[in-house]
Amino acid sequence: MKYLITGLGNIGSEYHNTRHNIGFRILDALAGASNISFEDQRYGMVSSYRFKGRLFILLKPSTYMNRSGLAVDYWLKKEKLTTENLLVLVDDLALPFGAVRVRPKGGDGGHNGLANINQVLGTSNYARVRFGIGNDFSAGKQVDYVLSDWSEEETRQLPEKLNSCIQIIQSFGTVGLQRTMNQFNTNKE
Repeated sequence: MKYLITGLGNIGSEYHNTRHNIGFRILDALAGASNISFEDQRYGMVSSYRFKGRLFILLKPSTYMNRSGLAVDYWLKKEKLTTENLLVLVDDLALPFGAVRVRPKGGDGGHNGLANINQVLGTSNYARVRFGIGNDFSAGKQVDYVLSDWSEEETRQLPEKLNSCIQIIQSFGTVGLQRTMNQFNTNKE
């Protein structure tokens, strides 16, 4: 079995430690824990990860957030995968920091990356991991907030939260979406 795991984010060192780049951070944590590295390929940085007989194609799109659908569509076709084997890792303002929810489908919730994926693929029926970044910003400051760096306290807590996301990816590929949701969505923050 083969899966496409796409972490959403923006390329460039200025975005590396921002809340909006949590998808990239999750995949970087997985790569670091697994001693694998990413290569610059068409539409993104790509790596392969094997776990319990499954192959995970890890994708960090280089198209910037609002054009993520181009990269996802290309890699689904290149790897001959359907959306049933797609998992997208994304930040979520509606969840408190570190809360993680696995969903089988859904709207974009105002997230430009998800909106573009939905538009390009013509569907929102694909699994996603929504990583809570909180919403501690004043009116009109949403963009500044999502593109700002994590606080010191959040930075201290990130490794544990990233490890949980790695477990979700592994579970998605080995026991399936429903059992993964049953296990990880019951863990209320």
